[in-house]
Amino acid sequence: MGEEKENYSKLKEFALQWGASLFGVCEISRLNGEFLDLSPQVVKGLDKGISLAVRLSDKIIDGIEHRPTKLYYYHYRQVNYFLDRLALGVTQFIQNRDRHGLPVPSSQTIDWEKQRGHLSHKEVAQQAGLGWIGRNNLLVNPEFGSRIRLVTVLTDFPLSSDKPIEDWCGDCRDCLGICPAGAIKQRVEDFNHLACYEKLDEFRKVCKIGHHICGICVKACKGGE
Repeated sequence: MGEEKENYSKLKEFALQWGASLFGVCEISRLNGEFLDLSPQVVKGLDKGISLAVRLSDKIIDGIEHRPTKLYYYHYRQVNYFLDRLALGVTQFIQNRDRHGLPVPSSQTIDWEKQRGHLSHKEVAQQAGLGWIGRNNLLVNPEFGSRIRLVTVLTDFPLSSDKPIEDWCGDCRDCLGICPAGAIKQRVEDFNHLACYEKLDEFRKVCKIGHHICGICVKACKGGE
């Protein structure tokens, strides 16, 4: 246990120095097949998930009104690049200590209609204690709200694990009425993935941007209040 805590402390310090805003670790066994779409052979022996978050620029997010801006599109893309480099740096830290690390791309979607990637970064982040899944279907951090982006590294590096936060959105409904797709409901399990995807696809075409992004519910979820 002492080794796991020491490794955790050193790796967290490394990640924060690289520019991570949040760091957490969870047991992969907490995830079920719904949240993990990687070959069993690839993930064999990797029992820990490292969740890393980077805070988005409040100024850029606050500039979003009724649709994503070109500035937000560029920021979103650059943050994803940064997250992938951060995950690569963490992986190198681990591999230099003769362990394995698998960096999962921050924004590689394999099923847009269901909004699924190789792995649910937000589920790993939730299990690693970085926040909870809110009504907006995004991770909500107590300090930063949903104004963060996430990436994950799977590993067999001996690390102590964090515990999920016992919290939720409560009476806050700031994201509920402003969703242009009407996808956000009272209950998180009622979130309309298809309506959200169709609106993102519309924004992609109308705004002439290369990603399915919106940002309106991200703007509404500030955290720290």
